[in-house]
Amino acid sequence: MTTPAISIGLPPSPDAPDLAALAEELGFERLWLYDSAALYEDIWIHLGLIAERTSIIGLGTAVIVPNLRHVMTTASAVATVARLAPGRLQVAIGTGFTARMVLNKGALSWATTETYVRQLRGLLAGEVVEIAGEQCQMNHHPAMSDPRPIDVPLILSALGPKGQAIAAEIADGVMHVAPPDAATGGRHIHMINGTVLDDGEAQDSPRVVDAVGPWEVLGWHGAWHMAGEEIAAMLPGGADWVERVNTDRPEGERHLAVHEGHCSHVTDRDMPLLATKGSAEDPWSGWVGEAADIRARVEAAGEAGSTEILYTPAGSDLEREIRAFAAATL
Repeated sequence: MTTPAISIGLPPSPDAPDLAALAEELGFERLWLYDSAALYEDIWIHLGLIAERTSIIGLGTAVIVPNLRHVMTTASAVATVARLAPGRLQVAIGTGFTARMVLNKGALSWATTETYVRQLRGLLAGEVVEIAGEQCQMNHHPAMSDPRPIDVPLILSALGPKGQAIAAEIADGVMHVAPPDAATGGRHIHMINGTVLDDGEAQDSPRVVDAVGPWEVLGWHGAWHMAGEEIAAMLPGGADWVERVNTDRPEGERHLAVHEGHCSHVTDRDMPLLATKGSAEDPWSGWVGEAADIRARVEAAGEAGSTEILYTPAGSDLEREIRAFAAATL
């Protein structure tokens, strides 16, 4: 068994550079930043700031979404960060589950996403690439950028078999929320959430709810977005939650209420949904356990073929979450 690398995922926020420096100090393999423009600050500005604050830790995007930026803009951003942090950048790209939900849109098609990845790879290689019917190329003068080719691994976020098949063809690895179905030997980045319990700490303590809740409420957020408010209302606590959403925002704006605090904080509106979480009857979906439990999960993921664990802490004390996970796994 290959022991998976341990990485950290964070939103681009005012605290991100300080937290990145801490992650490097603690020995994390890579710092991945999210890219949801309606929720967080700009990913590329923060990666530039973090590149200047750190010297060893890898950097990554988890994940950029094609519709948010023209592919040439992304290529130029990649070139910039790759120059600031030589050999440290990886770029994960996805169809935009979160970044598009907050805009009240569905995920992009795999055809659109695949085209974007191929265009980006071609641009970074220095090739002439057709974009929107026109021939395009990174035309940077030697004084304006590092020369092409710019060798940066491209990872595809793919949860289902179709996306994973495309990733095998066009990407340098896959990002998923589970281990691969079978150990394939490729780069498989396994994204997880959760918290490391203090000795004897209850799974339903207020601290745990604060740390794990932001990811747990995505079940209601996703159901509302993909299946409609009628289905979301059928989930535990869902009827009152939907009524609150409808009260807080007029029709046409309700997605803004649904996705508020998405993946980072639990709102007052969402808190009642977590009333029974952490009990034996209603366990957390993320990795919640004492240090030995978390280490065992890492080992099991490695045996299943995960090559990197991407831990995505949340809540009001990210420094505590980062330190606790490092102590348990590094």
